[in-house]
Amino acid sequence: MSDTRQEPGAPEDELAHRFRAGDEPALREAYDRYGRAVLHLATSTLVNRSDAEDVTQATFVAAWLGRETFDPTKGSLVGWLLGIARRKVIDRLRSSAREHRVVETVRQLPDPAPSGSDPDTVVDRLVVADELARLPDEQRRMLELAFFDDLTHQQIAAVTGVPLGTVKSHIRRGMASLKRRWEVDGAAPGARPAGLSGAR
Repeated sequence: MSDTRQEPGAPEDELAHRFRAGDEPALREAYDRYGRAVLHLATSTLVNRSDAEDVTQATFVAAWLGRETFDPTKGSLVGWLLGIARRKVIDRLRSSAREHRVVETVRQLPDPAPSGSDPDTVVDRLVVADELARLPDEQRRMLELAFFDDLTHQQIAAVTGVPLGTVKSHIRRGMASLKRRWEVDGAAPGARPAGLSGAR
């Protein structure tokens, strides 16, 4: 294995094994050495730097608490940390998107009408959830991130590590599958249930 050193600090392999063994100074060394890389990943996706800093801290806390799951023989410590960081970024984006959707939904609610809520809208939302559950895992995941969590294709690629072209392909195929199912189920031609706008 490579004995490449980064000053100051111990070789990667030694630091990784000490980290996994629960050596507390190794946590500080790992943060000093890789904290900037984790922060860069977070800031490249999250608009708010404060959120990116929170994600960086949460990444190292999660890594330290789950250090026994790290296997130095299967990958580098920095790669493992960045994998945790990607999941933390997704969690933060989902949380922000949910908050934004709640605000926007409330803001866009029409004034109460005597006829009450449109039952078709309620049914459409249930149909979307049911149809998404039938898609292959990757297609469903990409569509949920794109439409329910309001992420762009570029953001999805950044937080999942999936190439941009593959992200677009999964979304395109997922949308085509949904369209075929709606047509088979008798949806009106060209109709699209509420909650699914265009892909971006």
